[in-house]
Amino acid sequence: MALVGLTACSRLPDYEESITRAGATVRLLDPTMAGPEAALDGVQALVLTGGGDVDPQIYGESAHATFSGAEAGRDAFEITLVRTALERGVPVLAICRGVQVLNVAAGGTLVQDIETQVPGALVHRVEATPTTIGHEVWVAAGSTLAALMAERLDGDTLLVNSRHHQAVKQVAPGFVVSATAPDGVIEAIEHPGLPFCLGVQWHPENFWRTGEFRALFEGLLKVAG
Repeated sequence: MALVGLTACSRLPDYEESITRAGATVRLLDPTMAGPEAALDGVQALVLTGGGDVDPQIYGESAHATFSGAEAGRDAFEITLVRTALERGVPVLAICRGVQVLNVAAGGTLVQDIETQVPGALVHRVEATPTTIGHEVWVAAGSTLAALMAERLDGDTLLVNSRHHQAVKQVAPGFVVSATAPDGVIEAIEHPGLPFCLGVQWHPENFWRTGEFRALFEGLLKVAG
């Protein structure tokens, strides 16, 4: 049974359920551990979770007025964790804040506040319930995301939940966009040169009871072995 490293956050249960139901065991990873490199020893896949904003100083910008940072030490720990995972070829599934951490760690930047920085933006914070559909995303043909979600796609369209105010801006070198919202906001990125490296801006873990996005976790574990 594969061992999946899971970054600690305030809403862990749905992530843990999604991973265990896909057939793996979980190791929680947090900044109190000895070091991100050692934390990954023995881990066969990595799931990056949601949470607060990545410090924009890391990608060379000053903070927007809406900046709300993550827990102390989390940025530095997770940035190094991601870089180590990419160097080692550890399969990565990054979710919400996770895709932002992934992009910044690999050299990209972020839209700091969609509402004020993206003209004509949709509402990307829809919090009625964790599984309330926020909007659709358009999935790129031929992408890993498209292959994994083939049974759920309506043409190139996928319905997703949405609880974020930031998003990928400049895509990190080596990565490609694999989904966008109708307003142009990037909703998923992936690295075609790696065995499995996919980040999505929505929260697939919230659907563990009904299985709409189980294929993302199963795809991660299939590559993890």
